[in-house]
Amino acid sequence: MTREPYPTARREEIIEDLHGTPVPDPYRWLEDPDSPETKGWLLAQGELFGRRRGPQRFKSRIAELLRSGSVGVPTWRGERYFFSRRTPDQEHAVYYVVEPDGTERPLVDPMAIDPSGLTTLDAVQPDKEGRLLAYQLSVGGNEESVLYVMDVATGERVEGPIDRCRYSPIAWLPGGEAFYYVRRLPSTEVPENESQFHRRVYLHRVGTSTEDDTMIFGQGLKMTNYYGVGVSRDGRWLQISAHEGTAPRNDVWVADLTASRPDKPDLKVVQEGVDAQSGLVFGRDGRLYVHTDRDAPRGRVCVTDPAGPGYDTWRELIHEDPEAVLNDFAILDDLERPVMLVGWTRHAISEISVHDLATGERLGDVATPGLGSIGGIAERPEGGHEAWFGYTDNTTPPTIQRYDARTGETTLWAASPGAVRVPEVRTEQVVYRSADGTDVRMLIISPAGEATGPRPTILYGYGGFGLSMTPGYSASILTWVEAGGVYAIANLRGGGEEGEQWHRDGMLANKQNVFDDFHAAAEHLIATGVTTREQLGISGGSNGGLLVGAALTQRPDLYAAVVCSAPLLDMVRYELFGLGATWNVEYGSAEDPEQFGWLWGYSPYHHVKEGVEYPATLFTVFQSDTRVHPLHAWKMCAALQHATASDRPVLLRNETEVGHGARSISRSLDLAADTLTFLAAHTGL
Repeated sequence: MTREPYPTARREEIIEDLHGTPVPDPYRWLEDPDSPETKGWLLAQGELFGRRRGPQRFKSRIAELLRSGSVGVPTWRGERYFFSRRTPDQEHAVYYVVEPDGTERPLVDPMAIDPSGLTTLDAVQPDKEGRLLAYQLSVGGNEESVLYVMDVATGERVEGPIDRCRYSPIAWLPGGEAFYYVRRLPSTEVPENESQFHRRVYLHRVGTSTEDDTMIFGQGLKMTNYYGVGVSRDGRWLQISAHEGTAPRNDVWVADLTASRPDKPDLKVVQEGVDAQSGLVFGRDGRLYVHTDRDAPRGRVCVTDPAGPGYDTWRELIHEDPEAVLNDFAILDDLERPVMLVGWTRHAISEISVHDLATGERLGDVATPGLGSIGGIAERPEGGHEAWFGYTDNTTPPTIQRYDARTGETTLWAASPGAVRVPEVRTEQVVYRSADGTDVRMLIISPAGEATGPRPTILYGYGGFGLSMTPGYSASILTWVEAGGVYAIANLRGGGEEGEQWHRDGMLANKQNVFDDFHAAAEHLIATGVTTREQLGISGGSNGGLLVGAALTQRPDLYAAVVCSAPLLDMVRYELFGLGATWNVEYGSAEDPEQFGWLWGYSPYHHVKEGVEYPATLFTVFQSDTRVHPLHAWKMCAALQHATASDRPVLLRNETEVGHGARSISRSLDLAADTLTFLAAHTGL
């Protein structure tokens, strides 16, 4: 069959010398999204994709399974609580308040604010009394959050808009009169290419101009820093943390707001200049609880006095587990014997244990509905004997479970509102060996019943930033498996499934381990008869897009089809675009000769070779993506279309008015249907 010609993409003779290495960049002109040439090329790519996409054969079933809706863990403020829920026909989840008498009212409905569906609710934080709600909105996928404050009783806005609040935590002082938050400096005060950075911590008094906000922290520190901020329930203690970009380490300080003014806090060091991460919880008992991976890569909990919180005062309460990662904890103290609930993931499967709050002694476990994933464990801020946590697995839409420490019982508190017919599937976790002998785990989801030989299979991975791939309800996965396919999720190094060392074994100079783990997963699926090379597709997004980009250039023989979504692919220039400068602590910087060598060794865009028969490849990118610029996929698509000797297609799905993160359900549905349709066409499903 004769392949349809690809849109013409001019090749430039751009070759830069970096640390003695000639680095070609023939498609650099595609870095300019506003040039007529780029716009014309994108238009032609869109027309080509439209001709080649085929009927969205899975769309109706994905839509049916998405009608499960969703429900979120409650946030309590006295007898009033707040939560999110998406009903079967809603495009976005709505944020609600429930009054003490059980009356439920919507507070923030993105579709009521913007019927186009382009506005998303990025974050919410009720004040300590539950009378005011800080919430953040962005439009069109740009994630540029704008902050507002609402009166919960009336629903009226009392504050905002406050811009430049992307990724801002909100820490209310008691009484709701003021809060700490994080805001970027105005673009007029920073170099043009640094407007996404330069965050500061401010104190804002409700009802006053932001021009009068007091800068609390961040001046003179690194431009790529992210800041966390929190205030204890009684208002006495302020905590501030600083991460350099996405580095797996932070500095932490506390201040006693009864001994220094809120606008001039006297900050004392908890941890500074240490290669570890620590998070703080101020207990109602006056103790400071420290969740840390310092000297414990899988995590532990220590206690200390907030008035003297240095490392030499820490006492270990919950010890590191040799096989499970400590993720979360909650304190239940309205009991004769107060307890701490501790959330763990053991090889990517969640569990909760119960411990004596004074000694850390393990007293038992909290029953969970199955082998799945647990969301944040929530308690009442004033204490109590109850806790709530989210639960999901591969066939269970999100639910909220309630645990009663007095009876030891776990009961269903709230379920996703939609009733859906979920297919029966078989899920197993297998262990396979990577190239260097490391054991890696993989979840394999297949049709229920006896295996009947190799099946079309999608292998998914991420392998970065310490993020864990844990079981969860997915309409796409269930649709694929119900149609007769297999879906496999590999827990690659670079993730957090086995703790911080597992992450570090897949970052910086060790990044090739991630790709080796992925290749080994594919080879295991083939060797064990799950699939064949001709039936194997791979999929990944963001850092996972880098993963599959490296996979298709390193082992084009191993994969039949690739879906590469919102990827990083030009690893020589990634720091120059989007939020790339915050990720050099994960990948390395091309400015450093040694680190350039790591990046150059696998940068997918630079490893495309002419005359190779590459797999069928679909790039899915989002024009408003302010994290990973779509230019990565544009350049790689042009390079692959030029180089491939295969008649398998290389296509680009370029979507406007959406970004890297949250989107409406209908947009998610279209993307999922196009993705599965492409993979089915090229794996034989």
